[in-house]
Amino acid sequence: MDTAAKQEFIRQTARENRGDPEGRKILWSRHAIAELVNEGWGRALVEEGLQGSEVIEDYPTEHRPLPDCLVLGWLATGEPFHAVLAIDEVNGRLFSVTVYKPSPEEWEDGWRARKE
Repeated sequence: MDTAAKQEFIRQTARENRGDPEGRKILWSRHAIAELVNEGWGRALVEEGLQGSEVIEDYPTEHRPLPDCLVLGWLATGEPFHAVLAIDEVNGRLFSVTVYKPSPEEWEDGWRARKE
């Protein structure tokens, strides 16, 4: 799956998840939930932001059970967020590995590029 296809899959799956009362299209790791609590964000807030997110890093698939990537999204509050998502295309769902607010000390170009 190329980067553009991943991005569309993420956006579409996030839209579908919003319509599912049980939210079965996006699964959250314990670490991702801890980060949500740490940032003071709710799952629904981030899930809404994933609907317009953009893939900014695509990770190699070797030694990984699912293809994954880093996305940039925007919360309804206007805050940027990054999320590492694994894509389970076969089952039509996403697995949120982590989510966090990007730091200006580490990111540039509108939160899209790591500083060197």
